[in-house]
This record gives sequence, structure tokens and C-alpha cells, in this order.
Amino acid sequence: MRIGLLTEGGYPYVSGDASPWCDRLVRGLAQHEVDVYALSRSEDQEGEGWLTLPSQVRRVRTAPLWTAEEDGVVYGRRARRRFADCYGELAAVLCAGAATDGDDGITAGSDDSSATVADRFASALYGLAELAREEGGLVGALRSETAVRALECACRAPGALRAAHEARVPDLLTVAARLEHALRPLSLDWYEDDGLGSLDLCHAASGGAAALPGLLARHFTGVPLLVTEYGVRLRTHYLAAHDSSPAVRSLLAAFHGRLAAEIYRQAAYITPGNAHARRWQERCGADRAKLRTVYPGMDAGPFAEVGESPERAAPDALVWVGRVDPAKDLVSLLHAFAEIRKDEPGTRLRVVGAPAGPEGAAYLTHCKALAAQLFPDEAAGPHAVGDNPVSFEEIGGPETPTLADAYASGAVSVLSSVVEGFPIGLVEAMFCGRATVSTDVGAVVEVIGGTGLVVPPRNPRALAEACVALLRDPERRERLGAAARARALELFTVEQNIAAFHGIYLEIVSHSPARHSSLDDAGDPLPFAVPAEAHLPGRWTAAASRMVARGGPGWAAGPPVRATTRVPAAEAVR
Repeated sequence: MRIGLLTEGGYPYVSGDASPWCDRLVRGLAQHEVDVYALSRSEDQEGEGWLTLPSQVRRVRTAPLWTAEEDGVVYGRRARRRFADCYGELAAVLCAGAATDGDDGITAGSDDSSATVADRFASALYGLAELAREEGGLVGALRSETAVRALECACRAPGALRAAHEARVPDLLTVAARLEHALRPLSLDWYEDDGLGSLDLCHAASGGAAALPGLLARHFTGVPLLVTEYGVRLRTHYLAAHDSSPAVRSLLAAFHGRLAAEIYRQAAYITPGNAHARRWQERCGADRAKLRTVYPGMDAGPFAEVGESPERAAPDALVWVGRVDPAKDLVSLLHAFAEIRKDEPGTRLRVVGAPAGPEGAAYLTHCKALAAQLFPDEAAGPHAVGDNPVSFEEIGGPETPTLADAYASGAVSVLSSVVEGFPIGLVEAMFCGRATVSTDVGAVVEVIGGTGLVVPPRNPRALAEACVALLRDPERRERLGAAARARALELFTVEQNIAAFHGIYLEIVSHSPARHSSLDDAGDPLPFAVPAEAHLPGRWTAAASRMVARGGPGWAAGPPVRATTRVPAAEAVR
């Protein structure tokens, strides 16, 4: 099978959100051929290089999403009119308020009106893609004054959303620039028969920009599309737009909402990584019959030794592992630890992780200052050197050389986040057989499944009480840790992830028409070039296979037979 893996800012680059699970998936598909189509997020990411690719990766095609050069094409009168019509229709759909629920772009209203708006958006999007494919010059057109004027006309039209109607010139320029950035995949040269058109299916590693090439490949060549979302891209756009003006936020939310709905509508299957993502997808218009939950596959091997030796844990230590940033809410964890120390004075807290960017570094500095304020250095005696019960460490240091060693250092693993998608750190703690205390965010409850304690977020007192309960009950800790490890090994391993996707691939291809010749240049049969029913036992199946191989039955080679004129019954009697 020929699979096209579509990524944005991830695989095959060294850094990226989806690189680890994509790499594990590709390595597990040794019996198939994989083409990688990757959009890079920055020049720095491109400079970091690629991961080592396995032999089944046939080729890699990349394109920068962070920049786009104009190709110098100047539109004539017909092309300009064609662009103005398509872009104007796209802008009108984004500004229309009748088919949206407030200003968030989520489809509401009657089914008929929603379908009409969805069709209008799709027609405009594919119209721009066809223009880029036939004429080129789309990047320059999207940056032109024509685009800004079309957007302004749509915002000022009767019936436009109030937020869109109040858009000012800076807002229009910002929205036009963001739309040009989002529509850059339309100008790629990936959609010919020697590109995405040569594949058996496209697998988008996320929604949004990563899925857009797959959406266009389905439109141009009929290649089926599979979309995987472990973190819903639409939700990410909503969270990132909080500091924009209401007009910018409304129009961009409408665009990303419409794009997500069209991707879900055209996808053969959609694989959310958890029920939290699944609820978002259903609200954005995904057909429930297309949804197949596939949990991320993680390598349990590095944690096996720790998981099989629960006695290695320090009985009076709590451990937090992850990326340091404000969403992890370490401030609440530190205040909870102050309450824990009142009941269990000998407890220690180990915070293991590196800061995520400049904001994370500033947050880590703030947390260290807060820890020094809440917990002055303590000494065992008058001649001993004092130390703080809270330590801040990073993986690779002398105390925690590996990730498994970090989890092994504590009897209870704590997750204190206020925002979380799929909690990878929680699964790692489960692989290590550790009892856990987590906040009820994202997919935490679904992942933990009753094998750990869950408390409300931003509630230090509840977090402290749950930690104290486990610190005082070693048998319960051991029982919960064993159950958590068994659950993780059953649901979240690489093997189950690969098996699930392999089955979905076969199901998609079995329902898709053959688009290639059934024989290669050497005369050998190509996989999936013959319909699946041709392999059923029976004499007719061999004939069916021969018919497909040579292009059809012999009686179909001549001109079509005309229908005979119906003779009235009275004339037939005569």
C-alpha cells in the first residue's frame, strides 16, 4: 500500500509536536511504502534537520509554511475576475452570521442552511485551488488590494456578523494576511498524478494546514483521506486568538471552523486520540459514523525496569515531570505542597522538567522564588547544611539521568495542569507503575480510568488531600500503580496504535475504487488494484480480475446500445 503521511511542523523534522508518534507509526509500517509531505513551521526547524528515516519511506517532499514567494504571474482580466469571485464568496461565507453560533464559527441553525453555507465555502476554496493549479499567482493575489477590498465588502454587507461589520482597516489587513498564510498549501505542486495522486490514501497527522493538501488531493484525484487529531487544531486556534480584536477573532474562527467542517465532511475516517478531542470534532460537524478513537502509541520499553520494580520509589517523595509553562500550574502545586507538609513534614517534592520557551523560563524563575518563600532551607541539626524540600531538576542531570529515573524517584506522580490535551506524562507514570494524582482536565479521566485519584483544577487543598491519602497508604499506592501499569500496557502502546491504523488503512482502501493499472511495468499485479470482491472464491472472480487487468469486458468496447422505443400495448396486440 502507498501511504502519504501529511504533517505540519512535525515529522520528519527533529523537533515538532507529532514527530515521535509519526516516527513510531512509520517504523511499524514496514510492509508498506510511505511518502512524507511535510510543511515546516520555521527556518530554525528546517535547520535542525530530519530524524533518521526507515527504508519504507520512499520519498520526502517539504514546503515552508512560514514563508511564500510570489511566482511573478500577473493575472489577466478573466483570472482577476475569477479570483475576485472565489475570494469574495469565501469572505462572504466568513462574514455571514445566519449559519454560525455566535462568533466562534461553529455551525448551528437548520441543516439546510448549514449545508448551503458549507457548500459555498467548499466551492470558494476549491475554486481558489483550481485557479492556483491552472494559472499560478495565488500568493500574490491573496496579498493584493483586491483581496482586502473583497473582505471589506463582505464585512460591510447586510446580514454580516456584528463583529465583522465593525472591523477596521488594521483588522482587515490582519485577517487578509492570516488567510494568505492559511491558504499557502493551495499553491503547492503536490497534487499531480506523480505526487499525492499516486497514493492509495493520505493520512493527515493533524487537522488544519496538515490536512489541507489531503483535502485538495481528494478533490483533484479522488485519493481517500484519513485525519488524525490528538489535539484538535481548531481548539488551538481559539486559544491562540484571545489577544486579537473581536473582528479578527470572529473572522479567523469562522474560517478555521469552516475548514475543519469541510475536512471532516470529506475524510473517509477521523481518528481522535481521546474522547475530549472526539467531542470537539462532533461539535464541529464530524459524522459520528466516521469517528474511530485511536490512542497515541508510546514506547513502554524504557519504563519496563522501573515498572517492574515499584520498591525503588522513595516512600515520602512526590514527583512532577513535564514541560514547565503556566498551563502546568506549578504555583497551585507548590501551595498544595505547603498543605501536605503540615500533615507529612518529611515529604519532599521533585519538579523535573525544562522550561518551554521564554515564557516557560520566566515562569520557572517565578516558581523557584515562590518555593524559596514558602519553604525556607531546613537543616537536620545545628551543624548540618540546610536544603529546600522542593528541588528543580532537568532530565540528564546527575539525579535524573533518564525519564524513567525521574518517575522512579517518587512514590506518587502528580499532574497539576489547568489545560491539557492527551496527558503523555500521566501515561509515562502509569508505565512506571506509579500511583497518580491528577487534575480533571483534557483526557485525564479517560486515560486514568479509575487507576488514580483525580481532583478539580486550581484547587490546592483538594490536591493536597489526595496526595496525603496516598502517602499514608502504601498498599493502596501499590495497588493503584499496578492497575495503572496494566491499563497503560493494554491501551497506550505502540503495538496497539500501529495495529489500529493498519486496520483502518485496509478498511479505507477496500471501500475505495481502484485508480491505478492493476499490473506494473514488469507485468506483476499491483496491490489493491483489483476490487476486494474479486478475491472471493468462485469462477466469476477470475474473469472479473482479468476484466480489470485489461480495462473491462469485451462487450463494453463497442458503442453504447440505444434504448428501444416503448411500444404501446394496443399496437403490440395488433
